[in-house]
Amino acid sequence: QVHLAESGGGLVQAGGSLRLSCAASGRSFSRNFMGWFRLSPGKEREFVAAIDWSGGSTYYADSLKGRFTISRDNAKNTVYLQMNNLQPEDTAVYYCAASIYSFIGTMHLTESWGQGTQVTVSS
Repeated sequence: QVHLAESGGGLVQAGGSLRLSCAASGRSFSRNFMGWFRLSPGKEREFVAAIDWSGGSTYYADSLKGRFTISRDNAKNTVYLQMNNLQPEDTAVYYCAASIYSFIGTMHLTESWGQGTQVTVSS
């Protein structure tokens, strides 16, 4: 298991940017496949992006490609989500997830979750 703590959420106007961070502690960070999900009111939790153990491969929800970028710094035990050109429909609680298994596009096989950070995009 690994403990995850997200930060960086907030209120931003449409077209703006935010960078979310997720700091991990516990199990060796480089052993974790990492990802981001989000939960909007009235919707199910959805996959946003994921990154493999070394950071060499990244995966995105089709609808978010080109605007969101996931990265990780294994020396800092942190994964990031850079979000550009944010739109009101991006308003959600963003969650960080970790697992020793890959979980591309799905919550299946995720092992640990953070508490979430709220992102609100005003029009």
